[in-house]
Amino acid sequence: MAKNEELFNAIMKGNRNLVQETIQAAIDADCKVVELLDDSMIPAMREMGDRFSKNEVYVPEMLIAARAMQAGLAIVEPLLAEGDHEPLGKVAVGTVKGDLHDIGKNLVAIMLKGAGYEVDDLGVNCDVAKFSQAVDDGCKFVCLSALLTTTMPYMKEIITGLEGKDVKIIIGGAPVTDEYAKSIGADGYGSDANEAVKAVDALVA
Repeated sequence: MAKNEELFNAIMKGNRNLVQETIQAAIDADCKVVELLDDSMIPAMREMGDRFSKNEVYVPEMLIAARAMQAGLAIVEPLLAEGDHEPLGKVAVGTVKGDLHDIGKNLVAIMLKGAGYEVDDLGVNCDVAKFSQAVDDGCKFVCLSALLTTTMPYMKEIITGLEGKDVKIIIGGAPVTDEYAKSIGADGYGSDANEAVKAVDALVA
């Protein structure tokens, strides 16, 4: 199936209503939802992610596109569940204990969904037990977010708490660096939402 240009552009522009209308029209015309997702929706969010990484678009534009994507996923996901579409993997996403910031975490969650992953969004102020339970529930990847230097050290506690479990851990957030990720034993680092998805992709590969 060729890319649905109208759907692709509607997500890029953050037009939620047009996204939903275009998806519904495509479904009514017997288009396969998995092809809509793989050929138009995921590429649109990856394009937005690349532009975000290059500072060609900023957080407001990313959020608007992400919400449009979310509106489309609300239609597509139940239909995918009825078929045999398998997600690329299951990822838990959460902001660490003591930190209540969620914009970056929300972007990562939507970008991961848009890239074909099943996402368990744990929310904010998440302790070791919450992440551990997510892993026990089948998450093979965990994305930790922190926006404060005072909450960054808790990332190490989570990594220590998950030792021995079959899970890969990616960390990110404004004060977090690749060097810090390596120093505490994280498996990956994302400088922004797009890079976080690429880090998960690399670990899947």
